[in-house]
Amino acid sequence: MAPTASITRPTTRPITRRLALLAGALALAGCTGLGSKPAGTDIHVMTSGGFTAAYNELRPDFEKRTGHTVKTAYGASMGNAADSIPSRLGRGEPADVVILARSALDALVKDGKVVAGSQVDLVRSSIGFAVKRGAPRPDISTVDALKRTLLAAPSIAYSASASGTYYEIELLKNLGIEAQVKPKSRRILSERVGTVVARGDAALGLQQVSELLPIEGIDYIGPLPAEVQRVTVFSAGVATASTQPAAAAELIRYLASPAAAPTIAKTGLEPVTDR
Repeated sequence: MAPTASITRPTTRPITRRLALLAGALALAGCTGLGSKPAGTDIHVMTSGGFTAAYNELRPDFEKRTGHTVKTAYGASMGNAADSIPSRLGRGEPADVVILARSALDALVKDGKVVAGSQVDLVRSSIGFAVKRGAPRPDISTVDALKRTLLAAPSIAYSASASGTYYEIELLKNLGIEAQVKPKSRRILSERVGTVVARGDAALGLQQVSELLPIEGIDYIGPLPAEVQRVTVFSAGVATASTQPAAAAELIRYLASPAAAPTIAKTGLEPVTDR
């Protein structure tokens, strides 16, 4: 029987309900005046790689609509790399909005770095594989094919964030090939897996689909088989140290809105929208 992987599901509250809860959470936290800030506010955002492609396309439209200026820092959802979001927040870098894997966002709430109740789910993100452009495309269409491909690959790169954690801790073990494959796998810090593969430093790369698609010099070969796929929800929250919580909430409303959904979908992500 093929191994299975649990799928992370977002909260089922409609977007409008969750955004109303966001407003209430900010009010309870003393962040009053939601929606009353004048145009021209600087908003500091920290976002992880899974949402980056969609975010980079959506940001200019938001700035045009509102007159706000969005300043961005990028980093992994988890880990202790110097540029990871937890490390950035720990150093006290400016942040109004943080966008990262939901489990990591909830951990930041527990650590007092994000306003409790301000979390809003934005997208579902799947994991895929890529090879260097022009290289033979291995078969990963079934669990058995995936196992054969991983065993045959001379080297494999995986991320230091959510997809890589799943690969390192669960996937290889569930497939029964951890002893053979883990020694030839390399965890990539502070760089896109696709960039490593494009250079020829790894024969096969695994990361969120939305992080692979924008990389030049690689061929995306497809997602993990459904039986072992791990869907990660990426969510936004308001930093407790935010100096512009109203503008921060305005940005989150926009990213969760139906207007943002088409752009999100074309970057390889599934928008979390009202049902």
